[in-house]
Amino acid sequence: MVELSQVLTNIAKAIVDDPEQVSVTETTEGDSVQLELHVAEDDMGKVIGRHGKIAKSIRLVMKAAANTIGKKVTVEIK
Repeated sequence: MVELSQVLTNIAKAIVDDPEQVSVTETTEGDSVQLELHVAEDDMGKVIGRHGKIAKSIRLVMKAAANTIGKKVTVEIK
């Protein structure tokens, strides 16, 4: 089974300069999962990208991963 928080953690660690500061908080209600991605303040721009393109891409990949296990996911970047 796909562990959504681990998938998000792996994606974020590949993007940022300081992978030790990456953490994900998961909240589950029924079949919906809310993930909060926390990164170092200096890496916030790398995770969001220009005009939010990287953030949109991360959310798209996470929705595809959640769809494979029949869940709905929302990703919040803090």
